[in-house]
Amino acid sequence: MVNELKQPSKTTKTGVKVIFEALKVLKEHNGELPGKVVIDKLRERLDFNEWETSIYEKTGYVRWESLLHFFTIDCVKAGYLRKNKGIWYLTKEGEKALKLGPEKLFETARMLYRKWKAKKDKEVANNQNDSEDDIDSNDSTQLQRAKLDKIEEQAIEGIKEYIYQMNPYDFQDLVAALLRAMDYHTPFVSPKGRDGGIDIIAYRDPLGATDPRIKVQVKHRPNSTIPVSDIRGLLGLLNKSGEIGLFVTSGTFTNESLKSSRESHIHVKLIDIDDFIQLWKEFYNNLTDEDKNKMPLHQICFLGVNE
Repeated sequence: MVNELKQPSKTTKTGVKVIFEALKVLKEHNGELPGKVVIDKLRERLDFNEWETSIYEKTGYVRWESLLHFFTIDCVKAGYLRKNKGIWYLTKEGEKALKLGPEKLFETARMLYRKWKAKKDKEVANNQNDSEDDIDSNDSTQLQRAKLDKIEEQAIEGIKEYIYQMNPYDFQDLVAALLRAMDYHTPFVSPKGRDGGIDIIAYRDPLGATDPRIKVQVKHRPNSTIPVSDIRGLLGLLNKSGEIGLFVTSGTFTNESLKSSRESHIHVKLIDIDDFIQLWKEFYNNLTDEDKNKMPLHQICFLGVNE
């Protein structure tokens, strides 16, 4: 009697679908998007059945979203995808892998992950069978990494929403607070009603006698990109020896703006919303209690993974 070929499980079928579509979405958006945006776009583009949209009782997460996070770990270890501060990046290898098609891409990513894990553990990788109803039977390290990625993305999105609800002056005060936490003095913070020019001046010492002296422009433009003309405008205000520029936005910068900053003979540092959140977390313990209250964080420890 001829054995029938084993059919892929529901878990695998969903993984194939969501992983391939996620990489396609990234390719269509210049190779990078916040993880939350990728998920939102998949929700719009794909049809999910009742099993895929069911909720895990243990975590309260939607099944297909959990599977997406789980299998993106394969793509990261395969070199197809990078994740940093909640942003997903499609690599050149990932773009090439799209040509393999959904099933082959998924299969190759899983194989490369197992090779990575076997090398890490210094043992032969065991064949892993997908559970028909859950992903708990898969590798515990991968499952924990997926959970941590999802928690981190949710935390970052929560912080972004908090910032987005601020008015421009509150965000400006937040930037000044961060500079103070980084051991800068901020003798000038633009008052309300003032339009244009420099928003914050920061010194390393109270008298401003020590270089660098920083002139800061702050633009509260959520979900918008800062054009190169704004960067050139800041450069035009740096007219004394020892002055450098800092441009902080609650949005992002165009590629031309980033290029202009890199190539400028005067140092200008650009900080977008993701960079700002990372710095706020990094220097949070240095903030005064008053400044912490401008955007308070609650730090919780989670079980990590050895990688």
